[in-house]
Amino acid sequence: MLDKIDLKKILFLDIETVPEKEHFDELSSYRKELWAQKSAYQRGAEESPEAFYGRSGIWAEFGKIICISVGYFVAQTEGRNFRIKTFFGDEKQLLIEFKELLDKHFNLRTHVLCAHNGKEFDFPYIARRMIIHSIDLPKSLNLFGKKPWEVPHIDTMHLWRFGDFKHYTSLKLLSEVLGIPSPKDDIDGSEVTRVYYVEKNIDRIVTYCEKDVVTIAQVVLRFKNESLLESEEIIWLR
Repeated sequence: MLDKIDLKKILFLDIETVPEKEHFDELSSYRKELWAQKSAYQRGAEESPEAFYGRSGIWAEFGKIICISVGYFVAQTEGRNFRIKTFFGDEKQLLIEFKELLDKHFNLRTHVLCAHNGKEFDFPYIARRMIIHSIDLPKSLNLFGKKPWEVPHIDTMHLWRFGDFKHYTSLKLLSEVLGIPSPKDDIDGSEVTRVYYVEKNIDRIVTYCEKDVVTIAQVVLRFKNESLLESEEIIWLR
């Protein structure tokens, strides 16, 4: 199937998320109670809800999106290039802008979204946060009533599973075994919350997110047995 998909029809993406509030004490009493219930199965009895709150960014009910980076291939007279753009800032506004991109430029049945672990994280997270902000879902995220083969999503982690659904492989590991330069040359996912709330350095997070998008595209190129992107083929739209 992947070999039949035109690279120019794919929108590659990655998101970064953090807890919606910096500190547990900023939550209302009711929200604290809900968080305790939501996190109970993961944190266990030995860890308090407050101590575990730093990980709340992975749940759309308690976290928020601070940036969405996207990438897409553009055909040239000779060769190709890969363009990178990031939406960041106020969450509702970045979601509106991302939806506008999908509605205007990636709205055909032949268009697909691609992310690493996107089916279990990025795609549902974006959809849930859009609903929370009263934003109509774009076609590519509105999956109600669709059959599995009608969902316009590619997940590079699922591609690597080859049907082995107990198998999890990080993007960092997958890029290493496929001979792709690692994107993790600055921060990693565990540091995003600190960089956002303590350092207040969104530019650093955007750079990290954009490098992941490039790596996801490189993984797809390897699956299609095509040459990897060279640095001069990548255009950063800042």
